[in-house]
Amino acid sequence: MRSDDAVNFLRQLGQAGDGPHDIARAALMLAALDHANHSLDSYIAHLDEIAAEAAREAKALGPAEEAVQKLTALLRGRFGYDGDRLSYDDPRNADLIEVIERRRGLPVALGIIFLHAARAAGYTATGLSAPVHFLVRISTVAREAILDPFNGNVIARDKLFVPPVLQTTPAAKVKDALEPVCDTDVLIRLLNNVKLRASEARDHGRAIIIAERMVIVAPRRAELWLELARLNDAQGGLRSAREAYETCLSLASPGQAWHNEAALALASLKRRLN
Repeated sequence: MRSDDAVNFLRQLGQAGDGPHDIARAALMLAALDHANHSLDSYIAHLDEIAAEAAREAKALGPAEEAVQKLTALLRGRFGYDGDRLSYDDPRNADLIEVIERRRGLPVALGIIFLHAARAAGYTATGLSAPVHFLVRISTVAREAILDPFNGNVIARDKLFVPPVLQTTPAAKVKDALEPVCDTDVLIRLLNNVKLRASEARDHGRAIIIAERMVIVAPRRAELWLELARLNDAQGGLRSAREAYETCLSLASPGQAWHNEAALALASLKRRLN
């Protein structure tokens, strides 16, 4: 696939809003940007196979807890997906092409596979805003269950508001941590994993590239344009920074912290350009 085709797909997704999207295909398109001219046919076929198997399993499923257990058995047992505990920070763990190849990934990358499977099975499935460790909620009409996609654990119903990965989270924040997030948020979280690792490695060019992908996926989010501007500004890409600051200002409301920071930074940048 050509990079232009993937970018066009992602631009259309960004313009469509926050979803729901074909989230696994979107993540695959993000990965394709790092695999120029790499055919996606086998990966799409693999996702189709997962969807078909999940739909077949769904005929025998009952409560949400059973659905999570069955889907976990399918993805971990039949297809071999698991969290990468040996090389957690490997950038390949957030690249869906590599995740499919290796059957290993970060919680959010594996969560995208689980979301894909659960939706194909006819369930309502969303990511959750849990910090540090991405979680997935799968719902039926009257029941819901929470899945840790990295470890393949079903979080018991009596632990619904204090799952194990959140036990160190202040109680007041636990409920917010379990709020559902839109598909765009999930994709941004996937990209943010890559950007953070690039920044930690001082690969500033890579961090800028990932920030550019973020604003393609979520073009109406002022905070993402501000981050792109900051990164360009710090690396001397002043004209790119100026465009990003100006876009941030067009999206943020006056008085917002993002608006105020962008306005001050843009004024400083203009003095340097003149």
